[in-house]
Amino acid sequence: MTAKAKQLSAEQCHIITTKQDGVTTLTMNRSSRLNAWTLEMMDALKEGFKEAARNEDTKVLVLTGVDPYYCAGVNLVAIFRFAHPRKLQAMIKEHNKALFDTFLDFPKPLLVAVNGPAIGASVTSATLGDAIIASDKATFSTPFAALGVTPEGCSSVHFSRLMGKANAGRMLGEEGWKPTAKEALKAGLIQWVAPHDKLNQEIHRIAQQWIASGAVRSFRATSERDELKAINAQESEILAKTFFAEPFIKAQLSFLWRKKKLRLTAMFLLLLVTRPLWSRLL
Repeated sequence: MTAKAKQLSAEQCHIITTKQDGVTTLTMNRSSRLNAWTLEMMDALKEGFKEAARNEDTKVLVLTGVDPYYCAGVNLVAIFRFAHPRKLQAMIKEHNKALFDTFLDFPKPLLVAVNGPAIGASVTSATLGDAIIASDKATFSTPFAALGVTPEGCSSVHFSRLMGKANAGRMLGEEGWKPTAKEALKAGLIQWVAPHDKLNQEIHRIAQQWIASGAVRSFRATSERDELKAINAQESEILAKTFFAEPFIKAQLSFLWRKKKLRLTAMFLLLLVTRPLWSRLL
């Protein structure tokens, strides 16, 4: 088997699950795609969370990624399917809501270990865990304004509680602030920063400390599960509508053109040109 074939074989497993000393670790395993969240990756994540919740030996869950990225966020193009606009809008709403509910409903302590750059939904979902530890190679980006979409993952409310309104606005607004791990720590987005080569050691230390102290699932700042779930439902409904608005389509068109993805560029151009017709079906 060639080296390339071995890599492809290894990456067929979207999530690597390991268990040790009461800690279950889910490692996102699509390095060639920067661990981006396709429908397949999100399904694998949901199943991993469900299994960890059922497993009596799991006292703490850790979520991380294979280097060099933690996660490039949701692959927006990959989740699009040709369907009736109203049906597609409903699908986007339900998938988005289910993704973040997976984090919100998890009943055990959840530590997110950001090993590299994190983008979009991978950032907002991380803040729904008990805590975030980051490698000194990590960065945090939520480019929703640039993508023409609205905030998700409860970030419209939760970010201000974690970082204050000014820093939340910098990340979620037109400025598109992308803090480093140290800047994120100072702002209050995360709790710990570790040298990249010491990250696993620090993950183990924190998880074992939680187990020894009998830690239970909690949410950061003043947030509570039921409130966050209501915010998630509302954000998901609004977000699904923005996917069919001109700003989103134009943003995707510009992005795909820059990336020289000509087939997809043509598809979004067709969507833009025909929008006056199909938007009546929403």
